[in-house]
Amino acid sequence: MTTTLSNMIDEVLINLAGYTFQQDRATHLITDVAATASTIAAPINLSLGSTESIGKGVLEIDEELIWVDGYDRVASQATVSPFGRGYLGTTIAAHTAGTKVTIAPTFPRFVVKRAINDTIRAIGSSIFAVKSTEFTFNAAISAYPFANLNIQNIMSISWQSIGPSKEWIPVRRWSWDASANPEAFGYTTGTDTVQAVNIGDAITPGRTVRVIYATDPVAFTTNAQIYTTQSGLPESTRDVVVLGASYRMLTYLDPARAAQTSPQADETDGKRPYGASQTATKQLYALYTQRLNEETARQQSNYPIRVHYSR
Repeated sequence: MTTTLSNMIDEVLINLAGYTFQQDRATHLITDVAATASTIAAPINLSLGSTESIGKGVLEIDEELIWVDGYDRVASQATVSPFGRGYLGTTIAAHTAGTKVTIAPTFPRFVVKRAINDTIRAIGSSIFAVKSTEFTFNAAISAYPFANLNIQNIMSISWQSIGPSKEWIPVRRWSWDASANPEAFGYTTGTDTVQAVNIGDAITPGRTVRVIYATDPVAFTTNAQIYTTQSGLPESTRDVVVLGASYRMLTYLDPARAAQTSPQADETDGKRPYGASQTATKQLYALYTQRLNEETARQQSNYPIRVHYSR
């Protein structure tokens, strides 16, 4: 099974549900909702399966947060305020009938997505994404450019030998220019980021040269993207990202409860005192750190430092 961003969001939410007493209430849409803003002259009315738990506040449909200003129990409708669509920086989107509507979500999906992407970017300081690129060797050229690949380090260079052996022969002599002059290779300064490798070995002209390099992991841009393909990280690091996103989300539970003064809040405090989420956060952070160290050691073992000569 391939892991997508949508799968990872669901996994984080399932993990977080084990640390909370609150189960988010939900209903569903009866009719489609267009991707249009609600106005004073033409307010949007959401037709819902039930309004029993609806009140003034936030609703979540797909990944859009919507602020509801009023409701009609008889008609099972909720009225969206003029500022209600795309609430708190979410994106206004169309929603189809039957879509789940979460009432006052504890952990909004768009925030979970952001936490996942923040974790992917953060672990780039410990774990790098391994990618490859190829070019055809030309005996008259010694410097070969790479545009906009964001190469952090070259792991190895090899070229495919002639004949049926299909052997990839290591290149022993090469040097790396991490900040090459774009104009020297026909690129535009200020638009393209160019890096270059200088080959010193005698390679048969016309043969394919493969460069294995390390780069920063890439965050998700759509929910359907596959984790390993988009980030460049191995599948074994998926749980590291899930743990990292989970501890980031739990960090903000206590501040949200700090100003609650009501009989219901007092009852909750008796079961889960203020500050209890920090214990869970520390536990998750310890697991995250342990797994991150394990994956870092594994990657260092798989990609040991290779000796090469600059000339």
